Amino acid sequence: MDSILKKNISKKNLKERTMEYGRMIKFSHTIFALPFALSAVVLAWHTQEIAYWDLVWILVAMVGARSAAMGFNRIVDAPIDEKNPRTAIREIPSGILSQKEAATFVGASSILFIGAAALLSPLCFFLSFPVLFFLFFYSYTKRFTRYCHLYLGFAISLAPVGAWVAITNSLSPGIVFLSLGLWTYIAGFDILYACQDIDFDREQGLFSLPSKIGPHKAMMVSSLLHLLTMVLFGAMYLSFQMHPVFLIFLAGIAFLLIIEHRLVKPDDLTHIDMAFFQINSLVSILLFIGVLAEGFFR
Repeated sequence: MDSILKKNISKKNLKERTMEYGRMIKFSHTIFALPFALSAVVLAWHTQEIAYWDLVWILVAMVGARSAAMGFNRIVDAPIDEKNPRTAIREIPSGILSQKEAATFVGASSILFIGAAALLSPLCFFLSFPVLFFLFFYSYTKRFTRYCHLYLGFAISLAPVGAWVAITNSLSPGIVFLSLGLWTYIAGFDILYACQDIDFDREQGLFSLPSKIGPHKAMMVSSLLHLLTMVLFGAMYLSFQMHPVFLIFLAGIAFLLIIEHRLVKPDDLTHIDMAFFQINSLVSILLFIGVLAEGFFR
């Protein structure tokens, strides 16, 4: 009886620990970039066969890379997060997870990413190291540049290019347009999200576009970036000679981005969580469904 009880307790602790690591890296946010990588896989599928295990290792690599990057960011930002009332409840500042535990997690996630890349191809293996560098370096950009949002967008935009290269060992203009669209999309909504910390960033001497140029101008830049996102998705449509049904989904994405910018205003950030989490999740999913539908009609 005692052994059964101890076993149940250990299982509960393992489950709780797993959830704590998941909350630390905001695992649910994987949905922002993963559909873009999967869209690249579907587009590559039109020209060549994709092995089942290639798809598995792409997913593993995506999860590993993002987990390593987010965990590293939480370690580097822990002293800053501790001072910010909005982020002080995060797992490391609040003491739920230690720096050592987070570092172990980052190391394991990095090995997972590199291992998955190696199983995809020698080229992916060699590229995994500079990719990790770019992902990790983002954590320092807010210390010296207001354009840290653009760097974040660039780092995440490597996902669809990586998935395409893993399958085709090449590049194409269409996939570059998709990645650039992801770049501007991520940078645009990260600028909106950073508006929450304008006063804190100024007090701590941190860099962000909203803290340097103010919320009004920052939101204008965000709008322009998302307008460019739509232009780039349109260029992808033309480059891949996609079926016109994809335009229906592009219209849906444009509508969602308009809603996002109407929800968040310089003097009213009360709906920022809805815009950041719900609207952006729908944008990513809608793009992926659009690529699937286009492939079906093609």
